[in-house]
Amino acid sequence: MFGQHGAHSATHVRSLIRQGRWTSHTSGLADQHVQGNIVILPQALAMDFLLYCQRNPKPCPLLAVSEPGQSLLSTLGTDIDIRSDLPRYRVWLDGELSEEPTDITHLWRDDLVTFVIGCSFSFEQALMAAGMSLRHIDEGRNVAMYRTNIATAAAGPFHGPMVVSMRPLKAADVIRAVQITSRFPDVHGAPVHIGDPTLIGIHDLSRPDFGDAVVVMPDELPVFWACGVTPQAAIQQARPAFCITHAPGAMLITDLLNHQLASL
Repeated sequence: MFGQHGAHSATHVRSLIRQGRWTSHTSGLADQHVQGNIVILPQALAMDFLLYCQRNPKPCPLLAVSEPGQSLLSTLGTDIDIRSDLPRYRVWLDGELSEEPTDITHLWRDDLVTFVIGCSFSFEQALMAAGMSLRHIDEGRNVAMYRTNIATAAAGPFHGPMVVSMRPLKAADVIRAVQITSRFPDVHGAPVHIGDPTLIGIHDLSRPDFGDAVVVMPDELPVFWACGVTPQAAIQQARPAFCITHAPGAMLITDLLNHQLASL
């Protein structure tokens, strides 16, 4: 459906998603555009979750917060409807995953508040522009994501481990990758760890908790960035009666451009 990753506009990709014609991950699609993780909660829990994001800006950098019941996100793009414009959603009931629909219009309520959290897919364009090869994109895979032993700061009922995404890079590219991604604090910024995964509680890179495994070659180092799937670990701890998130890797593609988020 997409002959070349990145070759289609955000509007075109969202149109295919809204029609149910694209239900997979969005890594590499409309690659100049900012992508976002999604958490949708009842208003009664929204303040606690907002505090959770503010206390954990590395994994949870906020791009937008809606008014209760507002499904159109005009600050992020033309005609974005959070009920239909993600390839796949996750519905959580009492902290347990209930279903993964491709549309949540039938579940929408007037008290729901949408949080859009920055996604590391947004700095991948800058890494590739600097000549770095990203294996999960080259292989058409979702990025590998892992739970760690790094605790997040609690807020209300929300707490839990930081989730990270991993990209193998040649040792010579790692310092440049740190420099580049440091310019994008709104989409997780610099890595939180480089090298030995056991130091952050990851014991088998071939078995990610989310996404797809990729091989780390002998001349490469695994580089770990904070990940916007972290709230899903917190939701499993908080066990809200009702919550909706994106399925890992299945992001909201906005009209914002990645370079607009660069701090320098």
